[in-house]
Amino acid sequence: MSGIINSVADFASSTGFAQITVPMVIMWVVSFVLMFLAIVKKYEPLLLLPIAIGALAVNIPSVAFYDGGWSIEGMFSPTNGLYYYISQGIHLELFPPIIFLGVGAMTDFGPLIANPRTLILGGGAQFGVFMTMFAAVALGGFTLGEAASIGIIGGADGPTSIFTANKLAKHLIGPIAVAAYTYMALVPLIQPPIMRAMTNDQPPIMRAMTNDAERKIRMKALRQVSKAERIVFAVMVMIVCVLVVPDASALIIMLMMGNIFKEAGVVERLVKTSSNELMNIVTIFLGTSVGLTMSADIFLKPQTIMIIAMGVVAFGFSTFGGLLLAKIMNKCSPKNPVNPLIGSAGVSAVPMAARVSQVEGAKYDPQNFLLMHAMGPNVSGVIGTAVCAGYMISRLS
Repeated sequence: MSGIINSVADFASSTGFAQITVPMVIMWVVSFVLMFLAIVKKYEPLLLLPIAIGALAVNIPSVAFYDGGWSIEGMFSPTNGLYYYISQGIHLELFPPIIFLGVGAMTDFGPLIANPRTLILGGGAQFGVFMTMFAAVALGGFTLGEAASIGIIGGADGPTSIFTANKLAKHLIGPIAVAAYTYMALVPLIQPPIMRAMTNDQPPIMRAMTNDAERKIRMKALRQVSKAERIVFAVMVMIVCVLVVPDASALIIMLMMGNIFKEAGVVERLVKTSSNELMNIVTIFLGTSVGLTMSADIFLKPQTIMIIAMGVVAFGFSTFGGLLLAKIMNKCSPKNPVNPLIGSAGVSAVPMAARVSQVEGAKYDPQNFLLMHAMGPNVSGVIGTAVCAGYMISRLS
């Protein structure tokens, strides 16, 4: 009898059940929450679902040890495992630029070209990037490189956040990527309260948001933009941005390459591959690889909690910066006002942030169509965040 008991005990100790820890279980709960947001709430499911699965996998105990955490043996082995090599797409800086290629192939810069003023609104939304960077340094515990990587979360651009963290804070890629993509998914929940926060009984900083009259502003119809203008714009942005911030060249060149493919109208197969098959494949590997960095011993630290908290602050300040700059523009140009709601679209969550501007505007004037106007600051935010990242990398790496 004792022999049977010993055999059962030996078998149990050889399985993963004997190695389960409380931190691992906590990470399972985190992964389940991400799955809930992706599947039930449909918040950025293409990214959150692979991240959630990767986070669950890396916290399943086994005899193999991968990237600082327990994982399923073989598939994640650092000697011959599939995902060990796939994850090199992050470390070798392949995935973010390829994602930008797909984004460029799906992006319409026409609204930005038709109304160049909205480029300023995209820049205003970078306010959150720098405010969060300074806050991270002031709070202590973060180097300038780490603080800069955290600040990029405010740009609402997951690939750029990963690209920057890989340059300046490799050990923080996991929490930074998770915060960036999670808050991108939650843009429809985070932004609206800030966009409509103005009442007379609130403090001055809250009254700096929008009021009912401002939210009802109707903007002039955008002019048609020719193919030549679109291609010239993409080429000039590529040249200027790469010359100004060479460290962002990988992102900017791939973004504009995808856009030139789209606007040229002669390489439909390349456009289709860039925006569909290639981007979908890379999204699977990028999301899962990010999830695999979320091992319990790395993720469950006070530093990670601070990063998650500062991500909310970054989004808040980015939204506030775009709204405030739009109001300042209206003071300077009262005869041709912009609806301040489109200022919040300066974050890089394309096209979700633009849709939020449209939805909020329609609540106060159902016949007010802001979507195309909001796409101007939305796509300029993509460029602006990449430029900010390149500048930080050049100064801090």
